[in-house]
Amino acid sequence: MPFWVIRAFGHWALIRISGLPSRCIRIPGLGLRAYNPGVSHIVLLGDSIFDNASYVPGGPAVVEQLRGKLQRGWRATLLAVDGAICDSLASQLRRLPDDATHLFVSVGGNDALQHSGMLDEIHRPAGEVFAALTEMQQTFRHEYKAMLRGVLAAGRPTGVCTVYDAVPGLVSEAVTLLSLFNDVIVREAARERLPVIDLRLVCDEPRDYSPVSPIEPSQHGGNKIATAIAYAVSSHDFGRRESVVYGK
Repeated sequence: MPFWVIRAFGHWALIRISGLPSRCIRIPGLGLRAYNPGVSHIVLLGDSIFDNASYVPGGPAVVEQLRGKLQRGWRATLLAVDGAICDSLASQLRRLPDDATHLFVSVGGNDALQHSGMLDEIHRPAGEVFAALTEMQQTFRHEYKAMLRGVLAAGRPTGVCTVYDAVPGLVSEAVTLLSLFNDVIVREAARERLPVIDLRLVCDEPRDYSPVSPIEPSQHGGNKIATAIAYAVSSHDFGRRESVVYGK
């Protein structure tokens, strides 16, 4: 049985209902609007993991690849912007289409880049390093939770992505640093009972990364990301509100 997303008097709810067509309905006078994700409109929020057109010259970007994997009539819209951090999502959400049915968020990599100087401090006394790492993670947790509250306030079924860490040439210390950010992402997603696409499992080959910039997804990597999103949208039961991790 399909679920419907209902907005009434400024509030959103996810319900299951039968006997209604797969289209948007409006009930005048009640301030009520509903749409059935039988015809889905997926919106991509976040950073250059989704907004990777500049890094695949001559090839399709993630959103174009996603459109090619969706069922007939389904749509995908890119609101993600290269360089975005957690605080950037508020401006992206202001452009959210009214008929959006699913949101996918990939953010955190640029937040981590802002702390890349930590790698130069590994020779400091251990106590100082751990204190700095703890402060860094707590700051990101605060920012990620605030971002996620804003996204969930939109009332759409939502999924999030981790930050991948198989970037060619990435030193092991940087992988360890990224694990602190990914711990936040997975923990907060589980707290909110959201599905997670673990890009550490999806983009695990050197060819998944762009020769233009090795920290960005290539056409090959983008195809794998699009496949993971399409699979999650079509197979995950958002109505049950349970956190599931999707990899390859």
